[in-house]
Amino acid sequence: MKRDNFLIRFFKGVIIALGFILPGVSGGVLAAIMGIYERLLSFMAHVRQNFKRDFLYFLPIGLGGIVGIGVLSKPLEYLLAHYQMIVLWGFAGTIIGTLPTLIKESTSRTNRDKVDIVWFFSMFIGGGLFLFFMSEIFGTIPANFFGFIIAGALIALGVLVPGLSPSNLLIILGLYTPMLQGFKNFDPLVFIPIAIGGIISILTFSKAMESLIKHHHSRVYHFILGIVLASTVLILIPSPYSTESISYVGVSGMDWILSIAFFILGCLLALWMSNLEEKYK
Repeated sequence: MKRDNFLIRFFKGVIIALGFILPGVSGGVLAAIMGIYERLLSFMAHVRQNFKRDFLYFLPIGLGGIVGIGVLSKPLEYLLAHYQMIVLWGFAGTIIGTLPTLIKESTSRTNRDKVDIVWFFSMFIGGGLFLFFMSEIFGTIPANFFGFIIAGALIALGVLVPGLSPSNLLIILGLYTPMLQGFKNFDPLVFIPIAIGGIISILTFSKAMESLIKHHHSRVYHFILGIVLASTVLILIPSPYSTESISYVGVSGMDWILSIAFFILGCLLALWMSNLEEKYK
């Protein structure tokens, strides 16, 4: 492995952390985009096998994730409060720019067939509708120790199930803002229960997801593609069911120019990261 792989993996951890805290984004999708999802899933499903090797590999990713959550939470809270449209369009561009990588991965083992196409459109339309109306389905949960255990379980599911955005669910359940405030303050009463919930979720579901990837690789990745595209579209559509969704009220022409510019920059950044991943595989 090349010497600068440590820094590259650290940076990947920072990026994946955005999937924990940015609405509409999945940590699992970002892990898949960064080219580490399947290895991460295998590590979580078989912790005792090759523990030292995998632990050393994922150590910089974990450090990057912790740093990303703690350091990015405060500026992200500020940027979403004051420049929400520009930030969300920029990140949507980043996600769109990674689609070629996911499309390539979806057919890396088997050719695309009609069932894959059906999976894609089912997840794009059905998954999108489910995410859009989710707040009408679920209620809210108190932001206490038990509530943050549930938050941790959902965050882990966001890694295990690519396309699932834990932040969207946490917004609906009323836990997102308290979690973000706890992250930016490095509050142990937030970090500890979230870690507990994450461990419980990983131990419960990681083997099942590994089996699905192993036996239904193409189906899983077309599922991912449909949900990624649906969730990206939803990031940019105002929702009457969520007070924290994007809003275009009072935006100026300059806001639109900057949003489109950051969307394009996000696409270019994602393409660059994809090329970097190919170089260091």
